[in-house]
Amino acid sequence: MTPFDTIRIGLVSISDRASAGVYADQGIPALQAWLQRAIRNPINWETRLIPDERDVISATLRELVDTTACHLVLTTGGTGPALRDVTPEATLAVADRVMPGFGEQMRQISLNFVATAILSRQVAVVRGTALIINLPGQPKSIAETLEGLPTAQPPVNGIFAAVPYCVDLLGGPYIECDETVCAAFRPKNARRVFESLP
Repeated sequence: MTPFDTIRIGLVSISDRASAGVYADQGIPALQAWLQRAIRNPINWETRLIPDERDVISATLRELVDTTACHLVLTTGGTGPALRDVTPEATLAVADRVMPGFGEQMRQISLNFVATAILSRQVAVVRGTALIINLPGQPKSIAETLEGLPTAQPPVNGIFAAVPYCVDLLGGPYIECDETVCAAFRPKNARRVFESLP
């Protein structure tokens, strides 16, 4: 029996071709693989594979937060400058508050690898008591932006280091991370101490 709270996470892969079955979706498997390494809590997954349609994206985000009660929703895909890339607009349409630091940090991380990182338009928002974050579409970029560049000099924090405390502040479950993958930051007075599991 685990002492950790159960967290409900929504994963949304946004792709016209993957949702039409032209090729296999890589976004949701990449997200699940990284999160399963990083998070020690039991996770209830809510996964959706949908096309690049603004109304469909907004409706999916509302459903995951308002009906399914996800604490955290991560999207992948549809954040570039192409005319079909409408994920940021669809996300902002359901926002109660915008969290610009997440997008800023994702672009900063990606600029270490490609100059075209400045073309990415990822946003993060709060809807109700849930945090919604747009991530890049490529599995390698997903891991880099979540985890950061821990071996760089100086090290660069990934965005997930700030997610657990943000979820705390929204009244969600306490997310415990595996520090070998991602060291979550919390003020000392917000940290819980867990006894070692057998």
